[in-house]
Formats: sequence, structure tokens, C-alpha cells
Amino acid sequence: MARAFRALALALALTGLAGTALARPVVPAEKRYFDYDGEVPVCGDAGVLSTISARFARKESEYWNTSLEIVSFDRVKLLAARPWGLDHIPRNFCTARALLNDNSYHDVSYSVAEDLGLIGFGPGVEWCLLGLDRDLAYAPACQLARP
Repeated sequence: MARAFRALALALALTGLAGTALARPVVPAEKRYFDYDGEVPVCGDAGVLSTISARFARKESEYWNTSLEIVSFDRVKLLAARPWGLDHIPRNFCTARALLNDNSYHDVSYSVAEDLGLIGFGPGVEWCLLGLDRDLAYAPACQLARP
């Protein structure tokens, strides 16, 4: 019985410590030692959309042996800007509709984050085409590519 009480007391103490670790001041990402500018490309930025197009074409060609390519984007809109607060890496979550070279339309969910490009230079872009997430990286139905 005493052993159970000690285990309970230890569990409660550790729970209390975990709670105080979460209670921290919110420091905007722009004010940190290695700070961010808070300048994230807009959803319709040509560089962002061309990155999605190029990566999609390469993935389809190399992994799925298809010739699918994105021809154009429309209905580009912002879903959320910095949805997790000021103390997280600045990022925008966006959605668009992509026209493929087989004349089919697919919804695209993507995020653009500051300084998450190659080796921390440039914006990082993560994307998912609804219906073409064959490796289920953002399953179910590209929901994990959204906030």
C-alpha cells in the first residue's frame, strides 16, 4: 500500500513539473537570438507555385512512372497565417486548385514556412495534391498538410 502511495506521489510531482515547463512566456519568433523576419512569401508567389509544380513532376516521374505535370493553378487562397502563435516558425497554410496535363483538377494543400528551405535558406514548401498522395504522406485526404 505504501508503495502505491509513493508511486502516486511521484506521478503527481512529475505531472506538476511538466505543467510548469509548459508555462513559459511567449517570445515572438522575430525576437529570438536566431530570429526570423516574419516575411513569408504569399500563397500565390510564382516561386512557391513553381516549386510545387517541379517537385510534383519529379515525384510522379521518378516514383510513380507517370508523365503527370501541373499546368496551372487557380483559386489560390490563404487558409491560415501563423496558426500556432507568434512563438513558432512563421508559416502560411494555403490551398489552390491545380490543372494537370491530363485535364483533371485537383485541390492542393500546401504550407510555406520561413527559412525551412535547403539548409535553412529560403522558404520551405510542403504540399499535397488531393487524390494523388499515393504514399499517404499527408493522409487522410491531405488533411495533415493543413493547419
